[in-house]
Amino acid sequence: MNHLTDPELDSAVESTFDLDAIAYKAERAAGRRLARTQGLSDAEALRRTLQLSAGQAGLAALVTQRQALREAESARDAARAALRAGAKAKHDARHGAAHDAGQPGGLDARPRAWRAWFDGSARPNPGRCAIGVLLRGPDGAAIELAQAAGHGDSSDAEYRALIALLETALAHGAIDLAIHGDSQVVIGDVTGPDANAAPVLRAYRDSARALLARFERVSLRWVPRHKNGPADALSQRALLPAESDAESDPELEPTADADHKPQRTA
Repeated sequence: MNHLTDPELDSAVESTFDLDAIAYKAERAAGRRLARTQGLSDAEALRRTLQLSAGQAGLAALVTQRQALREAESARDAARAALRAGAKAKHDARHGAAHDAGQPGGLDARPRAWRAWFDGSARPNPGRCAIGVLLRGPDGAAIELAQAAGHGDSSDAEYRALIALLETALAHGAIDLAIHGDSQVVIGDVTGPDANAAPVLRAYRDSARALLARFERVSLRWVPRHKNGPADALSQRALLPAESDAESDPELEPTADADHKPQRTA
């Protein structure tokens, strides 16, 4: 059985492994300085530098240790990449791979998808509530809702608007729906984990989730208010005082259902 001496072992290690690959930055810099001052080749200068780093353990032990560290780091990098890929897959599955401009007329890569925008308003807050909903079918036809929605605060109004949107979309046969709203509270509540849900909004959340589960594909995305203008205008219109409506149309009957019917326009 052959036994290599330390110099022979170090030489075998050097021929097998790329010492530059396992050397630290400071060691490579020290090796270059040694090469300049001693007139050595870069490879020889680096070998001597690493031998100093190895100390009594020897160069072979240092190489083995550095190789193990590199393999462990590579394994960690692979695990992190797998986690990122899994998180992205879950995100795409939940929110859809299509990119929508966030306003009526925006492009959508899902040809059967309905696009929808909702807004709820309370005046004062809390006070009278109103909702605005705009749905656009795959053929471009629009459905608008502008309705009074009882009393409550802005979160009540926003949730009621979302629920009205979902009920209207289902009633018109939508199975693929991309929803947009400017309420971070409601969107965060309905899409977030149960542990973070607001107890006071639980009934709304349960209703909205039950409706969302009835679609084959659905996404819910927050947009800034300026990209939710049409839905906001509809909710504001529904907040107009009843006397203003009566002045504009003397024959308007002041019944609770007068403004509650969806309007479909081409």
